[in-house]
Amino acid sequence: MTGIKTDETPLFLATTWSITELVEEILKIYPQAVEHVNKKGRNILHVAIQYRQMKIFDMVTRNDMRARRLLRATDAQGNSLLHTVSKNRKGLIMETSQGPALDLQDQLLLFEKVKKLVKSDFFRLFNHKNQTAQELFADNYSKLHEDSKKWLEETSKNCTIVAVLIATVAFAAAYTVPGGNQQSSGIPVLLSNPFFVVFTLADVISLTFALTSVVSFLSIITSPFRLQDFKYSLPQKLMLAFTFLILSVTMMMVAFAATIILMIHDKESWSKIALYSVAFLPVLVFALSYSNLYAHLVKACSHLLQIIQEICPRCKGNRPHRNESRCMSSSNHPDESHRSSFRRPSTPQITEV
Repeated sequence: MTGIKTDETPLFLATTWSITELVEEILKIYPQAVEHVNKKGRNILHVAIQYRQMKIFDMVTRNDMRARRLLRATDAQGNSLLHTVSKNRKGLIMETSQGPALDLQDQLLLFEKVKKLVKSDFFRLFNHKNQTAQELFADNYSKLHEDSKKWLEETSKNCTIVAVLIATVAFAAAYTVPGGNQQSSGIPVLLSNPFFVVFTLADVISLTFALTSVVSFLSIITSPFRLQDFKYSLPQKLMLAFTFLILSVTMMMVAFAATIILMIHDKESWSKIALYSVAFLPVLVFALSYSNLYAHLVKACSHLLQIIQEICPRCKGNRPHRNESRCMSSSNHPDESHRSSFRRPSTPQITEV
């Protein structure tokens, strides 16, 4: 058990090793164990945040009376729970496939979550080094901040090149339509074919989405890359840019498929058909390469879906029913208000003591 003191209680050891069932069983049999403080003055919430065991943290904070005392506690060095979040323990943030920017977002969201639970006074609390939690966070995560900035810039630049390439191909395909044009009038030969309409729409949509993704990636490159921007703004921009890029690639695949079908119907040479079929390969490689990153981006921006789900029912619920609106209008009628003014005032009832 490297890095763990042997004098820790079973509750703290179970919290460190993320044995949620054991923690739940200990607190069920012996609830007073949650009040234990180790030699460094840390309680179970400090340990859970230190090792990022958020399931145990949420389980302990469900009880408001119990969590109220634990959330206000500070350790022997004057560190609150926000200071514990701000500490970057060595080996805590490991390199993952989702990228450093999303790792930094996870820590910022965790800081925001704990900040909502503790009182506002603890946000300005100084530890033994005269540092607030926000200052400690900026110092400890400065390297991750720089890595996230470089990662976002490189990713945006590389994807911008791909988006420009797709826009160039889509723009060129609009002038070299399958089947060619009539020499006399310049009208496409396969204009009456339904798949020609599919090719045209897919090509135009692909060009539009590609240019939109270029603008989105450029907005990321020119952003100031402030620390708080990595919480919502930059991941949302990156997901939006990737979404338009993926849609552009998808529409390009549809345009290629329509072109192949048109060539088969027009009895073109198999060499051209094979050439267009090979064009699918880079598109598929691109989709498979960035599918994992896009899945992490969707997960990182899942709060947007929650906000939309919270807003939509409220909008529906705030609309008064048709019968209720009629009742309200009838109650506010001027004749009714005039009649109510002539009503005899009610006499108060006297009760015997």
